[in-house]
Amino acid sequence: MKIKDKLKARNSKRRTTGIIAIGFLLIILIGTLLLMLPISSADRTFTHPLDASFTAVSATCVTGLITVDTATHWSMFGQIVIITMIQIGGLGFMSLAVLLSLIIKRAVTPRERMLVAMSYNLDSYDNISGLIKRIGIGTICIEAAGALILSTRFIPIFGVGDGIYKSIFHAISAFCNAGFDLMGSYSGQFSSVTAFVNDPVVNITIMLLISIGGIGFIVWNDIANAITRRKRLSVYSKFVLLVSAILTFGGALLFALFEWNNPETLGSLPFGSKILASFFQSVTLRTAGFNSISQAGMTQNSQLLSILLMFIGGASGSTAGGVKVATVGVLIYTVWCAALGKKETVLFRRKISNDSFIRAVTVVVVQLAIVLIGTVAVSTLSDSGILAAAYEVASASATVGITLGITTTLDVASKLILMTIMYLGRVGILTVTYAVMVNLRESSSAISYPEANMLIG
Repeated sequence: MKIKDKLKARNSKRRTTGIIAIGFLLIILIGTLLLMLPISSADRTFTHPLDASFTAVSATCVTGLITVDTATHWSMFGQIVIITMIQIGGLGFMSLAVLLSLIIKRAVTPRERMLVAMSYNLDSYDNISGLIKRIGIGTICIEAAGALILSTRFIPIFGVGDGIYKSIFHAISAFCNAGFDLMGSYSGQFSSVTAFVNDPVVNITIMLLISIGGIGFIVWNDIANAITRRKRLSVYSKFVLLVSAILTFGGALLFALFEWNNPETLGSLPFGSKILASFFQSVTLRTAGFNSISQAGMTQNSQLLSILLMFIGGASGSTAGGVKVATVGVLIYTVWCAALGKKETVLFRRKISNDSFIRAVTVVVVQLAIVLIGTVAVSTLSDSGILAAAYEVASASATVGITLGITTTLDVASKLILMTIMYLGRVGILTVTYAVMVNLRESSSAISYPEANMLIG
């Protein structure tokens, strides 16, 4: 009976994982069909299925890679479809479904709680409803605040109606770490926010929205409990905030060092704008996709650093992609402790379990394999340079959406590969992480075999 119960539980979790994967596919399919319609394009003609599907995948997976300019190709209807997919993809369709259930006062089922928990990589299903309420209220407040601040800069430029519309669009896109923008009709197609490189209000607001969305809803919840209930931050939240700060400031310092005198990026900017642009580049790579300086004009050192930061991404249970900051942090810190001869990895007076280390290694290796295979495939098929292909693939796999400008020039096969990688980057790593977590937990009580000593190093 116990074996049957275990098999039933395992099958239930597998089905739940499948629901998340299929749910994202359905959103992409619906978005593709809507974007193909003449009403979605600015010139009222049908959009090619490849461009429509590429945009739908990029928006739902909150990536930002595009084959057609968002501002000039799509009508307002098409742009609203895109920003809706971004919001759904950023928060997770199950979170929105549960939030709707709470609004209409419908009971949340155990299966729905399990789906939400899986969406945020939670081990426990306790108080899911309370967490979703906080996420919903927090999202609305943060995006509204961001839109309000951006409107002070956009309304004088674009007028009241268009200024408010652009403020809301960019606030949602930044918070969900999507990177879609509507500046193509103002500063040129595919220009992102380069026209505002000297504007501290726009830059700082977008950076804050990206960072808040990227630290994760679980960290939000911990911070809220620390403020309202005077609870201590969990070890996880402390670690995420610490590693995020190191990556942000360290990345900005290195970008400033590599690009300070480069005339194609920071060289022609005043001192304050150089600092601002360096921080913006460091923040947007984890994993928002906006850019305030030319990516193709950067030195190879900066491009390699960008690939590394994109690969890492944001925090678990957030709108960001990548292998996640805690994953890389656990991996590096565990290796560091082992190199020092320590038998245990202790962080903030808590021991990091072997299971956490195994999960971290698995996620990093899987993501690295996707990037390497994708890079070779895109480079070969599109005849682009290996660094440009790696930049594009890393951006897709980490759902960043920043590019060296080769997206529109890629052949059909390369675009299909990028679409697959974007989907895997958003859904694949989530399911792999949860599958490993479940298998480790289930195997903990299984038969234990004798150890084999392997020669390592």
